[in-house]
Amino acid sequence: MRHLLIDIAPLRTSRAFRRFFIGRAVSGLGGQIAVVAVMFQVWETTHSPFWSGSVALAQLVPMLVVGLWGGAVADRADRRSILMVTTLIQIVLALLLTAQALWLGTSPSSLAPVLVLVALMAAARSVAAPAGMGVIPRLLPTDQVAAGLALNRLSFQGSMLVGPALGGLIIGYAGLEIAYAVDSLSFVAGLLGVVGLPRLTPVTRTNGGGVLEGLRFAATQPVVRGVLLVDLAATVLAMPVSLFPLINEERFGGDPRTLGLFLTAIAVGGVAASLASGSFTRRSRPGLITIGAAAVWGASLGAVGLATSAWLCLVLLAIAGAADSVSVVTRGTLIQLAVPDDLRGRTAAVEMIVGAGGPEVGNLRGGGVAELTSGSFALVSGGIACLLALAAVGATSRPMLAFRTDRDAA
Repeated sequence: MRHLLIDIAPLRTSRAFRRFFIGRAVSGLGGQIAVVAVMFQVWETTHSPFWSGSVALAQLVPMLVVGLWGGAVADRADRRSILMVTTLIQIVLALLLTAQALWLGTSPSSLAPVLVLVALMAAARSVAAPAGMGVIPRLLPTDQVAAGLALNRLSFQGSMLVGPALGGLIIGYAGLEIAYAVDSLSFVAGLLGVVGLPRLTPVTRTNGGGVLEGLRFAATQPVVRGVLLVDLAATVLAMPVSLFPLINEERFGGDPRTLGLFLTAIAVGGVAASLASGSFTRRSRPGLITIGAAAVWGASLGAVGLATSAWLCLVLLAIAGAADSVSVVTRGTLIQLAVPDDLRGRTAAVEMIVGAGGPEVGNLRGGGVAELTSGSFALVSGGIACLLALAAVGATSRPMLAFRTDRDAA
């Protein structure tokens, strides 16, 4: 049983990782509280689905514009300094969100400041994320990197599970401005976690070419290319979120309680997989696990399209959430261990863009197919297409499948 449960050795053996992990966990929780606060404020200000959707656009555009540049910066500068500066910027932006909530509340004049601040926050995250992704391999020995990534995933899933509900309670009982203020304080915890890091300048600086070199490497390095193709196959072809309201309406009478449980079920599955991550982080073939977990994701979501019981749907979504967490951790392990240190930032930026853009395209695909057919057909066809695409990736990505953390990582 000890070998099945999440491996907490990184927390015991590395004081720097322990502080970094706690800081990220607390700031991640605050970030989820802020997500709810922004959604609530924009909706109360406009009562418009269009403007509610514009929040996602305000975050996506800066990420696409700034993300690749942020990866290039992470490969040329001290990553600890990058994280300190971006965290300080995020503290200031969170305080400005608090101030506008105090002064403007949910009046129409608050819309523009909220969207601008959200966009600036996304830009800061897009610079911080590639630098942050390169920290764990520098703090831990090779045989603990997968465990460190699993712990990181657990904190993310935990914040997704607890943060939105906590944000709703804070807004309901204390007010919108208090929710933003809690987010500001959470970034202070993140800053304390970064302060405890050693200097993290790139180990070597042999790879030039800036952003273009990162794109070329991601497209031509067989392990990285295979990982990105697996991610795209899973998200573009089988992403289910845009179909949840329709499935809920078709099968379960549009009960909002059922709709809310759909996303909760995915998060519960993710947390469960993270808690049992020792069962896969201690394995030496992450490529095989990655493609297998992605296949379980696609098959489970395809089966949701056939399920007629609400409980069966929730179980299948929990299985999909667990498979997603397994795939995310093992994909991250492959990216971190198959990439030279001076290319980790740029490769992480490409992975971040694929990871954010793929689900958006997938939700658009699912909605378009459902518009022409039905929600059930969109899910089933997406699951089948995902499995076929994964079979093709497996047949053409042998280096990814053969990669061993006990041999090739060196």
